[in-house]
Amino acid sequence: MTGMADVPAPASPRTSRSRIPTGAWAVVLAACTGQFLVVLDVSVVNVALPSMRADLGLSHSALQWVVNAYSIAFAGFMLLGGRAADIYGRKRMFLVGLGVFTAASLAGGLAQEGWQLLAARAAQGLGAAVLAPATLTILTAAVPEGPARTRAIATWMAVGAGGGAAGGLIGGILTDALSWRWVLLINVPIGALVLVAAALWITEGRAGDRRRIDLLGAVLVTAGLATVAYGIVQTEAVGWTAAATVVPLVAGVVLLGAFVLVEARTAVPLVPLRVFGVRAVSSANAAMLLMGSATFAMWYFMTVYAQNVLGYSPLEAGLALMPTSAAVILGSKIAPRIMVRTGPKALAVAGVLITAAGFGWQSTMGVHGSYLTAIMFPGILMMAGAGLASTPLATLATSGAAPGDAGLVSGLVNTSRTMGGALGLAVLSTVAAARTAGSVDPAEVTAGYASAFRTACGVLLVGVVVMLAWLPNHRASRVREERAAEPTTAAQAQERV
Repeated sequence: MTGMADVPAPASPRTSRSRIPTGAWAVVLAACTGQFLVVLDVSVVNVALPSMRADLGLSHSALQWVVNAYSIAFAGFMLLGGRAADIYGRKRMFLVGLGVFTAASLAGGLAQEGWQLLAARAAQGLGAAVLAPATLTILTAAVPEGPARTRAIATWMAVGAGGGAAGGLIGGILTDALSWRWVLLINVPIGALVLVAAALWITEGRAGDRRRIDLLGAVLVTAGLATVAYGIVQTEAVGWTAAATVVPLVAGVVLLGAFVLVEARTAVPLVPLRVFGVRAVSSANAAMLLMGSATFAMWYFMTVYAQNVLGYSPLEAGLALMPTSAAVILGSKIAPRIMVRTGPKALAVAGVLITAAGFGWQSTMGVHGSYLTAIMFPGILMMAGAGLASTPLATLATSGAAPGDAGLVSGLVNTSRTMGGALGLAVLSTVAAARTAGSVDPAEVTAGYASAFRTACGVLLVGVVVMLAWLPNHRASRVREERAAEPTTAAQAQERV
């Protein structure tokens, strides 16, 4: 079978740059399916939360942890997963991550107590953290650098976006037709099929020498990120000044500071600090974190607004967000074509501006809002812009990575987006709760949601400023590189033609 590192190059250099090799499509399919499952489980439980609460007797705070236990474990362990893919092999870590994810999905679907469900969701996040970086690394190894790789990354982004977008619909259908348990159990047969396919289609690849993993660094960064996220989540219940909030926030910052010190001194760091010296890597990840903090929370608030205020059923809420789901997939797929003309920086900025416009529109939501103006059209703007921006940001980040750091940088991209989403959901939930002040009146609840969307709009505008000031303009540098690489002999020139 064709392996990820053994895809034969097409005869023409131009063709190899512009088309995904035929043999690589099996690898791209396996990688994209793994990414779909990972992102799907970030959002699929949203519409099932009321049913979970009723069945397992979960409290309001525990209900939020059904979402956050997955997100925090996912983001916290992803750097470790990315480095493990570089050291121990991409295929091996893909299979390990998918195996853990599938087994945890089975455990969550069979949970009889609230703590069992939360533990299973955290284990799902751990499996996803190992799986997700391997998917992007496998894909970039299978497809040559250039327009072909950009299209492959766009497909990966679109599938991932589709997973997040389809979560509401799939969760609604499964919850209404079967039960909330099937939003987790559905992963089991799909995961088993992908495990078999990956074992057959993907060959092993390792970018560097087998080295020990920086376990101390992994523990510090994971504990630091999780502790900060926990502190932010606590603000919804006890406020920002309470000890239950301040202590974990300070502890998390201390742990992250210790992580930086360890990485600067250890011989084999989990995250070599030099990767942040690459402007494309650091700036694209910062932009991805800010964008993820807004767009991840969007699905949560749109779902609860549709059900708690407008009175939609889980299935109706999922169907209501279908145009939004289509918008993010379409935006991701057309991004490569536009990026050829505009360059990645300009497209990323334009995409985030469109997203911010959608968030601003959504913040005008009301108790008796109509579907078209309160859900569909602003949702399309929000997610079409996010789809347009995600592909150039991921392309910039991964193009700046050295071969030995490919898995790490892939993990950074996912970590930035997912951790931004987890922190953003915690912060925006606090904003909404502060405006609502415990009221269950639909008008007050809606006003709280609207405040969250206005805050997210502001975050996105900050992201635009960051991108304008920091993102490199690779379009100009790419032109210079291509000119420098022009053939110098008549025979070479003829071959290029």
